[in-house]
Amino acid sequence: MGELITLIIVLFIAVILLIFSIMSFLERGLLLNNAFLYASKEEREKMDKKPYYKQSAIVFCILSVVFIVIALQILLKNDILFLLEIPLIMSVIIYWIVSTVQINKRSKK
Repeated sequence: MGELITLIIVLFIAVILLIFSIMSFLERGLLLNNAFLYASKEEREKMDKKPYYKQSAIVFCILSVVFIVIALQILLKNDILFLLEIPLIMSVIIYWIVSTVQINKRSKK
């Protein structure tokens, strides 16, 4: 019973992340990005939000896949699937760092 509840929670998180990803790809809704959230009101009005929406969308999409893999791991009771989570999480971190650097380079020009 505990596994079923965990599975439902993990799938719920995956769906929420997927919704955030789709909304960000469409550039709709709240921009859940640190650069935007920590910017002042004046900076928010001036900033080009498109690269931040794209960055957030890709990060949320990959994180959604991570949670789907976790759900599959729970459902199939296969601990080997954990090995898929590691490169996915690493790809999120690497993408976030590289894209942040690129966005900052473009915005300083």
